[in-house]
Amino acid sequence: MSSDSVAATNDRVGVVIPAYKEADNIASLIQEILTHVPSAEIVVVDDSPDLATVDAAQKLGLSRVRVIHRDTKGGRGSAVLEGAAQLVRRDCTQILEMDADFSHPPSQIPALLKEAIDRKLGLLVASRYLPTSEIHNWPLSRRVFSRCSNILARVVLGVPIADYTNGFRVYSSSAANTIVTTCGKEGRGFIALSEILVNLYYRDYAIGETPTVFVNRARGESSVNSREIRDAVTGLVKIFFLRRRLANLKGVTRETPDPSTL
Repeated sequence: MSSDSVAATNDRVGVVIPAYKEADNIASLIQEILTHVPSAEIVVVDDSPDLATVDAAQKLGLSRVRVIHRDTKGGRGSAVLEGAAQLVRRDCTQILEMDADFSHPPSQIPALLKEAIDRKLGLLVASRYLPTSEIHNWPLSRRVFSRCSNILARVVLGVPIADYTNGFRVYSSSAANTIVTTCGKEGRGFIALSEILVNLYYRDYAIGETPTVFVNRARGESSVNSREIRDAVTGLVKIFFLRRRLANLKGVTRETPDPSTL
């Protein structure tokens, strides 16, 4: 990729990477991100029970990379918000979040950044559920669970996108500041992704989707567990009432999508 292509996105790009036991992946991921966006500021928020992920990242010796290690597993959502807060304070004008396991291709980052600017979006979601998107190496059970979860979230929460739960996203600086100051109250795990969507959509931020290729992890350990799934169900109910509060404040009534069209 040419330097002109990178410059066409933004020279104040921040990347937040929530991590859990990603010592096998994190150094290679950081290096590949910087291959595509050399000026990126990167914050890794690590919830691992040991320091292996921290050590792997710090051995790179890169001043653009900061690693935050938390003593307890705070959940993916709170990790994103903590990392985003750091990058907002660094005056990044675009902030991208992505997983640490290479399920989100770093090669797509420059195109995402540029598309978010060109479409004037507060939030751009790289969606697994658009017609030209691809999902690789996911078992059928995981596909069915994810797809049903997203349909349920859209019916309950009313944000007109197909993928509520993919954490490959680009935020404008204003949107990032908004989620840092308003989100994290309805759950700390993956449900925070839906909380962020509702907070931004019902505060009139422009939200869009673009196709992506999602590849299930080959190394490392997933951070999703039964507790996070239970918290997500509880959180969905809380976010439904958050949606109603925000809509009522604006005097806005959003139509609930017809499930048959999803």
